[in-house]
Amino acid sequence: MTEVLVPFDEVIAKYDPALGLEVHVELNTNTKMFCGCPAVFGGEPNTQVCPTCLGLPGAMPVVNGKAVESAIRIGLALNCSIAEWCRFARKNYFYPDMPKNFQTSQYDEPIAFDGWLDVEVEGETFRVEIERAHMEEDTGKSTHVGGATGRIHGADYSLVDYNRAGIPLIEIVTRPILVPAEKAPAVARAYVGQLRDLILALGVSDARMDQGSIRADVNLSLAPKGADKLGTRSETKNVNSLRSVERAVRYEMSRHAGILDAGGSVLQETRHFHEDTGTTSSGREKSDAEDYRYFPEPDLVPVAPSREWVEELRGTLPENPTQKRARLQEEYGFSDLEMRDVWAAGALPLIEATVAEGTAPQSARKWWVAELLRRANDAGVELAEVGVTPKQVAEVQALVDAKTINDKLARQVFDGLIAGEGTAAEVIEKRGLALVSDDGPLIAAIDDALAAQPDIAEKIRGGNHAAAGAVIGAVMKATRGQADAARVRELILEKLA
Repeated sequence: MTEVLVPFDEVIAKYDPALGLEVHVELNTNTKMFCGCPAVFGGEPNTQVCPTCLGLPGAMPVVNGKAVESAIRIGLALNCSIAEWCRFARKNYFYPDMPKNFQTSQYDEPIAFDGWLDVEVEGETFRVEIERAHMEEDTGKSTHVGGATGRIHGADYSLVDYNRAGIPLIEIVTRPILVPAEKAPAVARAYVGQLRDLILALGVSDARMDQGSIRADVNLSLAPKGADKLGTRSETKNVNSLRSVERAVRYEMSRHAGILDAGGSVLQETRHFHEDTGTTSSGREKSDAEDYRYFPEPDLVPVAPSREWVEELRGTLPENPTQKRARLQEEYGFSDLEMRDVWAAGALPLIEATVAEGTAPQSARKWWVAELLRRANDAGVELAEVGVTPKQVAEVQALVDAKTINDKLARQVFDGLIAGEGTAAEVIEKRGLALVSDDGPLIAAIDDALAAQPDIAEKIRGGNHAAAGAVIGAVMKATRGQADAARVRELILEKLA
């Protein structure tokens, strides 16, 4: 059935949205939540499994202590209260990729609760209230083979990989987020983005949305403006990019409005988000809590973190990323536009490390956000994986400052660094990239250029110093870009004074 979509401007004129965001964070522990299997991304299917994470009879789980520590640190960073006593529960439902036919999670006794995160959108701050952050385990992964969509409908057969089953997860659940209708998509995106930055700063996950180590479920409902109760919600599952979070909210707002305008009722269901079209499609009717038949996990003892341990972990929290961003922007002298580009590129930690090596902030920004970001995008990798370290960037800039090379030659040095040709100095030597430091060859090249353009010499003698640019360009070409342009200009003006 074709969805009837209402233009966004019409939606926000008639309806108020309520958002609810559930963000799943895969922790970077060495082992899984309840067993000793390696918790790593990838690997041959079904090679990182054991009787416990496969749910075989008689296998007994044991709680991963590092996962509990990470959960507490996440809770503290989100201004949550930390439970003095909590326990796990069994969440019962059947999926082929869940080998035990239940998920070990937390229900009415989460480890962290009643927190908040302030989110900034276009200079305005919105407080997102956190209902809970609880521990659970991930499921396996189903692959549907055949068909056009990659989903089970129309597939020829399905395969299940249980390597991911049992990976430690923290699920962070907000209370209803009630913001001006026109701001709802941007607030959703900003919240997930700032939460991702916080997770990265804590060092508890690699926070790779493209690999599923952070996934957002987007709950949305609409109610007529002025209504005293919330509408029926839909839940768009496993949205895996910030842009897609924003698009999913906008699409669902338009879809809900189309149903309500026609006098229909929104179905409480889960939905799938389609990256290629920015649309959602129906998944399954959404269950309520009682449908999962929660009951306390009998094979695990309660978790009771001491107050001393909690306070010790509080002392390990990093500077809040939003506050750090504002501080570094002021220290580095970046404009709002420059900092926005730095933040969007994920370059701030790399710039900070490069500055720590002695490079001026603007020079560090120039290389990371302009030159190296382009290379990362071309290679389809994260900026930090482009193949150049902050220390190497600092070494390249030091050689520019010393006039050993110029910016144009520095780009070729980065080519050599990425290709693994050694240090910056070794690349310069191997490729013959050093600037010409002897005035003799420069003067010879200037004479050749002036001989080829006698009218330029007359213009310069007549006081038109801007005309020297044509001679400088010819000299740079003759020296394959290895002349110091400033020194060439000095020599030209001295010669024609």
